[in-house]
Amino acid sequence: MTQPDIIQTILKDSNYHLDLFDESEIQALRKEILTQTIKGKETPFIRCPIRRKAIQLKPEELIRQLYAARLLNGYRYPKERVRFEHLVNFGRERKRADIVIFDKDRPDTPYIIVEVKKPKLQDGKDQLRSYCNATGAPIAVWTNGQQISHYHRKDPNYFEEITDIPNADQTLADILNERFTLKDLILRDKLAAERKYLKDIISELEDEVLANAGVDVFEEVFKLIFTKLYDEFKSQDDKMFINRLLRQRINTAIQETDQDYEVEHPDYEILKKAVESINDDDFRTMEFRNTGQTDSELKIKIQHLFDDAKNQWKGVFPEYATFELSDSHLSVCVSSLQDVKLFNSNLQIVDEAFEYLVSKSAKGEKGQYFTPRHVIDMCVKMLNPKRGEYMIDTAAGSCGFPVHTVFKLTGRTFTNAEIPPEEQEHVLKVFGIDFDEKTVRIARTLNLIAGDGETNVLHLNTLDYERWMDRVERDRIWNMIYGRGFDRLKALRGSETEENKLFNFDILMANPPFAGDIKERRILHQYNLGFKADGRAQSKVGRDILFIERNLDFLKPGGRMAIVLPQGRFNNTSDKYIREFIAERARILAVVGLHTNTFKPHTGTKTSVLFLQKWNDDSAQGPLCPKVEDYQIFFAVSEKGGKDNSGDYVYLQNSNGQDQLDENGHPIIEHDLHNHDGKLPDGIAEAFIEWAENERLSFWRRNV
Repeated sequence: MTQPDIIQTILKDSNYHLDLFDESEIQALRKEILTQTIKGKETPFIRCPIRRKAIQLKPEELIRQLYAARLLNGYRYPKERVRFEHLVNFGRERKRADIVIFDKDRPDTPYIIVEVKKPKLQDGKDQLRSYCNATGAPIAVWTNGQQISHYHRKDPNYFEEITDIPNADQTLADILNERFTLKDLILRDKLAAERKYLKDIISELEDEVLANAGVDVFEEVFKLIFTKLYDEFKSQDDKMFINRLLRQRINTAIQETDQDYEVEHPDYEILKKAVESINDDDFRTMEFRNTGQTDSELKIKIQHLFDDAKNQWKGVFPEYATFELSDSHLSVCVSSLQDVKLFNSNLQIVDEAFEYLVSKSAKGEKGQYFTPRHVIDMCVKMLNPKRGEYMIDTAAGSCGFPVHTVFKLTGRTFTNAEIPPEEQEHVLKVFGIDFDEKTVRIARTLNLIAGDGETNVLHLNTLDYERWMDRVERDRIWNMIYGRGFDRLKALRGSETEENKLFNFDILMANPPFAGDIKERRILHQYNLGFKADGRAQSKVGRDILFIERNLDFLKPGGRMAIVLPQGRFNNTSDKYIREFIAERARILAVVGLHTNTFKPHTGTKTSVLFLQKWNDDSAQGPLCPKVEDYQIFFAVSEKGGKDNSGDYVYLQNSNGQDQLDENGHPIIEHDLHNHDGKLPDGIAEAFIEWAENERLSFWRRNV
């Protein structure tokens, strides 16, 4: 058995991982492993530098040895200050703390307590709280080798997260008061350095303080994320400076635009080392941080930052909005979020957090879920939006389709760098509509940032278009927020007699809600699919069925569409009339069957993406798509959906079983929908593009 096999065998089927440790740390441990034959079986041991004897390497012991080596070699704590299995007294009961570092000036007093035996965060945190309360230790650490959390025991009730623990020559005050810039945020981003997920951080906050704070959890967390995004946005000049230096220093492929430089495919560790070498003396100091001031002083600072954010990105929060959290609760929340870098290559991290929050408002009961970003990217790649084209999402949710269309049109990702004026005109040709007020506000936030201050995200009921003008004419506040975007939408109307029914969009992408039926006669009578073949009105129609017709009305002749639908619409005999309705009005370009796990844990409903192009024989009206009876259709089925049966993302791994990171330090989802800019094998999108070019589709014709 080789040494690498020993490590993988030890960790197999456990909740422990090696993601936090780099190759040099793993190799150093690997060299120290020895085996003994016990009862005829080869068993791994290691000579423990703290206990000075051979110890059997079980999963938790392996993680303890790796972290202890970091304490000794990285943080430079002397062995005499470190103890394993330290006894902690709880009256008559005694327990053993996994690792204890003793105070430098009081050798018998615990200073830092580390928990590795509880592989789940909440269990570990509960254990740490009891240890710290019993011993008075001010600092605590939990890790399972994949994630890590550092805490300051502020009082018996609250553990406040800190960026890191002090090294042997520092104090806790040194950690709290250190100057912190965008460079530090890139290097210490929790999502990369601690393998945390924003959704889990918010869930932990909810358990700790939010659930009992007497506030609207969605609103308060939304305010925090909104403010944190603005703080990063204010460091856009530093971001541009970093990108320019990275372009010079990293010998790799890059993506370049006129105003900004983004590294396209560097290894994360290479990028990290390059960032470490940058001098940030002139960088702006980040404001969304707890730097040791009183709770009331911190709240004043964060509220001021929130007020500035509201002024920058108008129409998301009312001008009078303030944080409702108490001073101490806000302090804990800021400490938990301050080391999370929100501006990254896509919006998956922010999406997961908002989806978690919105689900508490029963959005899932309406059958609408945020579309995973790798599904969105597949659709954008396949439909190939071009500059000058108009795009809309009629069930926008958090606006994944519109924002990723903006990325495609502008050649930039979700960044805090400004979008130059010549590119904003392309952004203003992208629209989104949703009937859920909370998700519209989320979408507007992301669109305001991606579009640098303007947005066409509208709070409207897509299906009930006859009542749009009621709101426009009677709702003054709605007009203040959405009026300019609605004016731009009106300019795309396709009919003077049927206002708001027909439009001239080039592209439509949507994942409409497909739970529940529309039963309101007034709405059903607006649609051909609201009637039976004999002309009698239907008593109810599936919401997604009406969206099919509505979406076709949004497209100009030759316009193209991607829509997520339940698989039954493609198979059920009773839905044959729907398929005939579609075929009469558009060419079916492709059907991509998504993996069953795609929308888990919210639903296991099997779905497919339908790609269409509206028939058009007149080049003056739009791209040509001549109507024919027989034509080729592209079919594909995803075999790697990017999620497991529980709905957790499945990530690409390296030879050590660690999650492979992209240039932002985030794990790469393993799927077969597209090649993730070369990080994955070619997938369904690349196969479709080749097919579309051979078919000479109007939006994928080769230059000949």
